[in-house]
Amino acid sequence: MSMLLIQKQPLPLSVRPRTTLRQCRLPTTRFSAAAADSASRAAPFAVEDYLVAACHLTPAQALKASKVLSHLKSPSRPDAVLAFLSGLGLSDADIAAAVAYDPKLLCSEVERTLAPRLAELRDLGLSPSQIARLALVDPARFRRPTVVSKLQYYVPLFGSFENLLQALRNNAYLLSSDLERVVKPNVAFLVECGLDACDIAKLSIPVPRLITTNPERVRAMVERAEAVGVPRGTGMFRHALLAVAFLSEEKIKAKAEFLKTTFRWSDAEVGVAVSKLPLVLKHSKDRLRRMSEFLITKVGLEPEYIAHRPALLTYSLERRLMPRHYVVNYLKENGLLEQDRSYYTAVQMSESAFMDKFICPYKEAAPSLALDYAAACRGEGKTGSHFEPKTIQK
Repeated sequence: MSMLLIQKQPLPLSVRPRTTLRQCRLPTTRFSAAAADSASRAAPFAVEDYLVAACHLTPAQALKASKVLSHLKSPSRPDAVLAFLSGLGLSDADIAAAVAYDPKLLCSEVERTLAPRLAELRDLGLSPSQIARLALVDPARFRRPTVVSKLQYYVPLFGSFENLLQALRNNAYLLSSDLERVVKPNVAFLVECGLDACDIAKLSIPVPRLITTNPERVRAMVERAEAVGVPRGTGMFRHALLAVAFLSEEKIKAKAEFLKTTFRWSDAEVGVAVSKLPLVLKHSKDRLRRMSEFLITKVGLEPEYIAHRPALLTYSLERRLMPRHYVVNYLKENGLLEQDRSYYTAVQMSESAFMDKFICPYKEAAPSLALDYAAACRGEGKTGSHFEPKTIQK
């Protein structure tokens, strides 16, 4: 009996089985693995590296763009955007340019924003390539709902999507300006001034901010155009508006004074020249000085004659005015051309007409004339050196 009682007593702790200790280690091991996995999943998304590797930005571009995208925690949404852009037919270089221009494009929701916009633009009749080019011109406005209504207004105004695209490259504000408060009032006012949609479109390419600037400022531009002697409704009004659109009254007065001094014109002659050729106000001072020196000093034209024929100032001095003067002068000096034959007429002719009238008829009398003229047009040799006196066959 006593031996049985002794066996039933609990064993001392020191000799108990160690299964309890081994069981305690299991939860600890599972917790460690879960923590490591969680830490792995929580690794931050390296936006800057992603921009270089996936979007093909330069390190400098990526650094700049990453500041706008610091909130991104995973590549899932940017990956979807890149796939969408690639589906439009954009190359890696195109996508890089779009992302560098508008990094927030990578935050767009494809299903809720980009795909619906694509469908709407297709419904307007735009081809995939046109949509792709639009996305490149202004990625930020491309994804906004207002782009559809603006294209519906602009395409007819500019005459074609291609014309609009050219204007957009010079003025992205076309897609961001308020149609009702800015653009439409400006267009309506310009129509009142005698311009049609074609004129307005032509103006909006070289003067891209014309219809997106403040309407009061456009009215001031029209007043300045009239002040240089070109009334509304005339054929030259569009050119006058182009010339003075963003010139202040002070700059216009200063250029008029420069013309007066350089070409020895009176106030009246300046007015005549500017009204016939408003764009003379935009010519550089250096160009005007060289024109004056050549036409007055070398050719011997009177200042008044030039004022009434300012189209002379539109031609290239080196490629047209000089070579044709030397040909006409050469033929006159050698008795091959009537002395009263107009230099102005010779300058205005097309190249083919000039060859027919002043070069081809004298192949036998002046065999080298065609080659000398061609060399002068290319700017070869010293001024007029090709037309020095030679033996003429009469």
